[in-house]
Amino acid sequence: MAQFQYRAADGEGKVLEGMIEAAEVQMAVSRLQERGLTPLRVAEPAPERSGLASLSLPEISFKKKVKNKDLLVLTHELSTLLSAGLPLDRSLSILGELSENPEMKRVVGEVLQSVQRGKSLAESLAEHPKVFEPLYINMVKAGEIGGVLDSVLQRLTEYLESATELRDEVRSALVYPVILLLTSFGSVTVLLTYVLPKFQTIFTQGGKTLPFSARMLMMMSDAMRSYWWIGLLLTIAGVVSFTHWIRTPAGRLQWDRFRLKVVLLGELTKKVAVARFARTLGTLLRSGVPMLQALDIVRDVAGNVVLAEAVDEVKVGVRGGAGVAGPLAHSGVFPPLALQMISVGEETGRLDDMLVQVADYFDRDVRNTVKALTSLLEPVLLLVGGVVVAFVVLSMFSAITSVNDMPF
Repeated sequence: MAQFQYRAADGEGKVLEGMIEAAEVQMAVSRLQERGLTPLRVAEPAPERSGLASLSLPEISFKKKVKNKDLLVLTHELSTLLSAGLPLDRSLSILGELSENPEMKRVVGEVLQSVQRGKSLAESLAEHPKVFEPLYINMVKAGEIGGVLDSVLQRLTEYLESATELRDEVRSALVYPVILLLTSFGSVTVLLTYVLPKFQTIFTQGGKTLPFSARMLMMMSDAMRSYWWIGLLLTIAGVVSFTHWIRTPAGRLQWDRFRLKVVLLGELTKKVAVARFARTLGTLLRSGVPMLQALDIVRDVAGNVVLAEAVDEVKVGVRGGAGVAGPLAHSGVFPPLALQMISVGEETGRLDDMLVQVADYFDRDVRNTVKALTSLLEPVLLLVGGVVVAFVVLSMFSAITSVNDMPF
């Protein structure tokens, strides 16, 4: 038997915290429900740290933004409270008290006040567009109209969990390659701007010509120390120009097309876009949002102009009775497997379920692709970084050797 830490609400909405003994989490949840409590969080207690591990730096207070994790917790707990039969206003009041993020606490408080003034939950959420996206608001609106708000919130929780999990896995997989790249760049920069100038006076005092590799390093070192500001200005100008270019309709279209066609990363970008499209549309349809309205929302959150144009073609096809799979095939973005699964979903009347399955499949494919790319990238970065550092060191060594051969 293990000990689990829980947070639960009783019939009056009072929040209780404590420990409960059970063999697994689900059994702990069942025992709490038998006591007439509504579990909000049930998890194993964090292990205690001792010694130096228990030391922590003092926290610096900044204005915190609402993160995806905060929104996920809010959605899950609101769904749990509504499923337990608590009124919406009481549920929001409890969640406002429980929130650890000051900004989320403020937002929930304002949503509660708006609901108490007679507005619907969707209308109240729409007053905070920086926190709640159109997808979130429209799903809540559909849940309120259909009287299944708790179920819709549960689907939203699953949607947010899947999106957060995929994003976190991709980020964690890229951490090590980025560290390798920055370390290699930093090492070469230190060698060229700090170490090499120490020997430059010795190298230039003799009359003998240095080896070509050493002379090339000297030129690079002088350029980096004397004209670094030109490189900085060119970098800033390039970033500003690129940002301005992709904000234009033509530039954005060309950039998004390039992202889908670039070697290796193009296929990964395409899979991510397909998975996001399928999960968003499937979740909206499951929640009762009409097809055309759902396609408008998907277009807004597509994140790629090429995919947004494909959604526009789907809207035209849906109005004309052509379905979804046919117009998507014309876009050239969706893989054949995704098109076949979507077509089967339309034929069987289970398009929403099939779209979620498409999203699950391509999410797994994205994870596997990222792992394969990072496993290939790590040794390549190590090799390239090692070759560059070795070239610098050998060039310096050859220069030192040539200086030792000079007559004094």
